[in-house]
Amino acid sequence: MESAIQELQLAGFLMGDNLFAIDIMRIKEIVIPQKLAGFPLQNSSLDGMINLRGQVIPVMNLRARFGMPPRPGGPGKLMIVSVAGRQVALAVDDLDEVVTVPVRDLTPPPDMIEGVGAEFLVAVCLCNERLYLVLDIDSLFTPSGRHYQGQIQEEVLHGDA
Repeated sequence: MESAIQELQLAGFLMGDNLFAIDIMRIKEIVIPQKLAGFPLQNSSLDGMINLRGQVIPVMNLRARFGMPPRPGGPGKLMIVSVAGRQVALAVDDLDEVVTVPVRDLTPPPDMIEGVGAEFLVAVCLCNERLYLVLDIDSLFTPSGRHYQGQIQEEVLHGDA
């Protein structure tokens, strides 16, 4: 009996003109941006925190993380995702569709790819004649991504810089 995953559902979202996607199983929910509680942090990609039904959740601005200019009017949506056993809100411009992609259609990103979020890509795929840049959201918090989940947690909990 073969149990290998043959298809993957990806949730697409827009950041500027770029179409990104993440594994839909990592998304807990989508919320409309709400008032942020700010805090002075060294990590400029963290916008602040939200109170979601009594749970304090840090908000990572993907535009800032990817080195993009701010979006006029602020983020369009917040994707609540699970990272290292914790919930984090990812601020994105807008949501796209959910697509089902055969695993065989996922290809590694070209070595020479540069630009918005390139260091966080795990794959690229063509679906419905559109190119999706598939992110590894864990890499947003890895040393290669220059930001550590532990550092972020420490800053949030203790205000250490």
